[in-house]
Amino acid sequence: MKQYKIAVAGTGYVGLVAGVCFAERGHQVICVDVDENKVQKMKDGICPIYEEGLQELMQKNYKAGRIDYTTDYQSAYKDADAIFIGVGTPEQPDGSANLSYVATVSRQIAESIEKDCLVVVKSTVPIGTNDKVEQFIKDSLVHDVKVEVASNPEFLSQGRAVKDTLEAKRIIIGTESKEAEKKLMEIYEPFNLPIVSVSRRSAEMIKYASNDFLALKISYMNDIANLCELVGANIEDVAKGMSYDPRIGEKFLNAGIGYGGSCFPKDTKALKYLAKQYGYKLRTVEAAVDVNAEQKTKLYKKACDRLITFNGLKVAVLGLAFKPGTDDLREAPSIDNIELLLKQGAKIYAYDPVAAENFEKRYRRTNSLCKNT
Repeated sequence: MKQYKIAVAGTGYVGLVAGVCFAERGHQVICVDVDENKVQKMKDGICPIYEEGLQELMQKNYKAGRIDYTTDYQSAYKDADAIFIGVGTPEQPDGSANLSYVATVSRQIAESIEKDCLVVVKSTVPIGTNDKVEQFIKDSLVHDVKVEVASNPEFLSQGRAVKDTLEAKRIIIGTESKEAEKKLMEIYEPFNLPIVSVSRRSAEMIKYASNDFLALKISYMNDIANLCELVGANIEDVAKGMSYDPRIGEKFLNAGIGYGGSCFPKDTKALKYLAKQYGYKLRTVEAAVDVNAEQKTKLYKKACDRLITFNGLKVAVLGLAFKPGTDDLREAPSIDNIELLLKQGAKIYAYDPVAAENFEKRYRRTNSLCKNT
């Protein structure tokens, strides 16, 4: 196996998990972040995010000398064989993706690299972004080197990101040359996983199409659950009956109060925005977004039908993160309900085995955290 010198820009869910897993598979990795305190904590073996098994792998590979962390992007990028971009692409008010962090890293790469390099975008970006990144870097190069850009979207699920990376069902790579394809395949060779090689734009679209399909599935089941309540059917029985059909599968059939997190809300809106830019209306995706928006406060509305007022009432909120096994509060349905409850004068008593600390930072003024249920 050929060992590559890999730099990873960004140490959030995407970047840090990728970097640690590359090190676990034998590559030499340097992770770059702008936050000095965060970098020092990672050097000390403290994982900045809650993710099962990640901290143990960080400590193991740091001790083995296969991974390190730095704020010095110039030294990290200058002689890297491959640079993976794993920075955030947050949602903007109009639903489009904010690519400012990707642009910043691209500029830093162009100013720093001193040898031929493959730049790999793992961040979720609109279709065509990799083309722009490659052109931008080439236009801004300081040294006379060859640069190619590849797309390598991630498909990790928060709460099981390490397992999803090391035991992925498939790895998607999008390249525009045989040379870039060969290098990326060699990087992933020690993972011993199926690799699907496509064009860059197809790889970008696979990411959005996959996430939006799962969001559609969730909203569909929530829609069916609402109808089940009206007609007297049991949604759990319905889901069980559906799950035996191999064309449907058993995953994402659990009805609830909607999806949240860092991916589905952002990616559905981003694809909806992209389609609009091309004069096309993604009716199915728009329906998923609309159903989810209403579903998030379904429990609150049910409670409103039973109670005269929430003013002064002690309301227990069990579960704060957008799903179990993570401390991520982004787009969590709990937040939508808590905001409504607080406006009505309720006293919130919240419990979450993992996300309590992040919740307390956000709602320090008006909540009581419970240590058990």
